[in-house]
Amino acid sequence: MQFLESLPNAWYKLFIQIIEKNMDIRQVSRATDDKFSFEAILRRGQEDQVPEDEGIPGHKPGNAISSTDPNVGNTLAALKLGKLPLEKELEEDVRGDLGELDLEVPPVPGEPTLVETHEKVNIKQEEDDEGPARTDIPYPVSTARDVAMEVQKIRENRDRLKLDGRTGGVGPGLSCVIYTFHNTKDHITCMDISGDQNLVAAGTDMSYIRVWSMDGSRIGDDDAGQPVNSKRLIGHSGPVYSVSFAPSSVQPPNQQAETKPQWLLSCSADGHIRLWNLTLWQCLVIYRGHVGPVWDVRFSPLGTYFLSAGMDKTARLWITSKASPRRFFVGHDDDVDVVAWHPNTAYAFTAGSDKTVRMWSVSSGAPVRMFTGHNSPITALSCSRNGKLLASADDSGNILLWDLGPGKLLKQLRGHGKGGIWSLSWSAESTVLVSGGADQTVRVWDVNLPAKEGSNAKPGDGGKTDGAAATTTGVPVGGAKKKGKGASVSADQISAFLTKKTPVQLVQMTNMNLILAAGSFLPENYVS
Repeated sequence: MQFLESLPNAWYKLFIQIIEKNMDIRQVSRATDDKFSFEAILRRGQEDQVPEDEGIPGHKPGNAISSTDPNVGNTLAALKLGKLPLEKELEEDVRGDLGELDLEVPPVPGEPTLVETHEKVNIKQEEDDEGPARTDIPYPVSTARDVAMEVQKIRENRDRLKLDGRTGGVGPGLSCVIYTFHNTKDHITCMDISGDQNLVAAGTDMSYIRVWSMDGSRIGDDDAGQPVNSKRLIGHSGPVYSVSFAPSSVQPPNQQAETKPQWLLSCSADGHIRLWNLTLWQCLVIYRGHVGPVWDVRFSPLGTYFLSAGMDKTARLWITSKASPRRFFVGHDDDVDVVAWHPNTAYAFTAGSDKTVRMWSVSSGAPVRMFTGHNSPITALSCSRNGKLLASADDSGNILLWDLGPGKLLKQLRGHGKGGIWSLSWSAESTVLVSGGADQTVRVWDVNLPAKEGSNAKPGDGGKTDGAAATTTGVPVGGAKKKGKGASVSADQISAFLTKKTPVQLVQMTNMNLILAAGSFLPENYVS
């Protein structure tokens, strides 16, 4: 079918008429197994849910290894998916600062105090899953900056837009702000937005990184001493494939410690990872070890540690103060393209061209889960904030949701067009997932709604859109028509935002549940 679609229009129409009249062609990529025989596929009809055990013969859902031996790999490793507890002194300092804020600005009637919110978010509840011990993952002693960032996190958690998923078939009224980069000539390869939403960094295929202030304010001076709102970081000798800001937050009131972004990581085709200081605007450390290009790099939610993924089929765990990796995650059969963190930082996720997703213990380096089901290379990963679910997306536009505890596939989300999904992000409640990709849309998904039959609608026509885009370059997709062949849209889609010919390279849900998105406008593809 792909070959026929590449033919000139007249030839395509002739061949497709013959085929539609006389043949039933279905393109599948399956393991050699009678369950996936042509007869079995015909019996399933139009059903396209991915079987749990698809991908590797002998692999049982969630097991970290695959084997045809019935005595091997039958037991799932126990996981600690609960919260990472705060240090005792840090918890006391945070509680004290929140108590002072409650006295200065009392909550409105019916609203919890900041201390009550802190207890709900950070103090272990009886029904919570068991979490890792603080000694399992050694972190430096907390500082005043950590206290200030935790205080701001609690303020944002209490005051956020509450999202409970879909109610009665109507989704939450989400807003999406889309930042569009012009005159890039398609040179931008990756993006990241800082935790305080003040800076955006973009890597390019011309080996440099540029960092902008998102509101146009001054972030430094040029060589002539004039104030500038962007800085260029030069050092890599190949295309930059990923950038990642260290954790930061909006400056909370009455806090002296700075919470603005301090560090940026980048990786490149030159095989190096660089750590940039955002005060000096200089590279301070070069991390070497990968053989060949490094495709992805990701800071830990608590800083200090970071993950990297490379063409050498390995992922690695690093600590910023050491020049050599602390852990090697080895097991993939092809490039490791993307990495992600569990929110309690006890686990790392890796995925890539071998179409598998793997979960690793950070403390031991051992594999604890493997998920198979994708039929094309995996391009994005994101773990839910409650630590129980994982979303993975591939370059054919499919998103799979995994339940980490039992290691099973929950459902498949469909609606994106071809070209790949490049970014995923979760709401604060872990009930809503946001995705963006090459089809120039941002899509919002209801995680809790059971999967239903697709609507066979075209991308952009799938369901009602009750989100409101807070930008002139991003509008909700409602009744918009898209040229080309249609793709089914699963019933889980809540909203879709269509850009003006801007592939979406980044989506990020803030702690207040606002969707931020970014991409490069490509004028040669624009049709008014």
